[in-house]
Amino acid sequence: MPLEALIAEDEELLRQSLVDQLRRLWPELKLVAECEDGASALEQLAEKQPDIAFLDIRMPGITGIEVARALSELSPRTQVVFVTAYDQYAIDAFEQGAMDYLLKPVSDERLLATRERLLARLPSTRHDDAVLERLLQRLGPGQNGDRPPLAWITASNGRETQLIMLEDVVYFRADNKYTTVITAAGESLLRTPLRELLEVLDPQHFRQIHRSTIVNMKSVAAVSRDDTGRGVLRLRQRPETLVVSQPFMSLFRGM
Repeated sequence: MPLEALIAEDEELLRQSLVDQLRRLWPELKLVAECEDGASALEQLAEKQPDIAFLDIRMPGITGIEVARALSELSPRTQVVFVTAYDQYAIDAFEQGAMDYLLKPVSDERLLATRERLLARLPSTRHDDAVLERLLQRLGPGQNGDRPPLAWITASNGRETQLIMLEDVVYFRADNKYTTVITAAGESLLRTPLRELLEVLDPQHFRQIHRSTIVNMKSVAAVSRDDTGRGVLRLRQRPETLVVSQPFMSLFRGM
């Protein structure tokens, strides 16, 4: 039975380049999913349970490291290969943690070496969470880039354009090509897709809990599971509850 792999890379050209390289250098490997962000990677990992996951570190919203941390619940047997454009300091962190990584742009030689290491290790259990935690600490808070997070947005409410501070947002909900902004006072329309919003929100405070929902964690009063095991968030300033997709519940471990 051929090995199966998932690729998560938010830049389409880089994603396709890695797909082409794998098909050329590892033709017996079956690519079961090509994901453009961490959210779709979580969902596909839970569904496909692949042997290998090639994860870009810098993805909007849910990063590659966060996806890897969720694997102990979603797909415990999946081996991780991080794909990174980091400098030498970060590369040292990967090597000290004995983690597999590919440096962008990915060379044929490096990919072949990674293939041999994976074949030698499979089918063994993946790296444990302690290794990933140490790696995350070494990489530090700059893993999502140096651009400061967004502080405020402008959104439409009828004919009026409102300035909304991010600290007042309870959650964002995808609305076709736009995004609905929900505050304690009501709803407004933001002409920015949810995926683009993920790139500028502070990941320390805003978390994606569903393909169509990002929540301000300061507005969360409690996290629980209903009778079906589905994750539910109770909010401080709104009467409704928010559903957490099953793959995203792993991101709430320890809360």
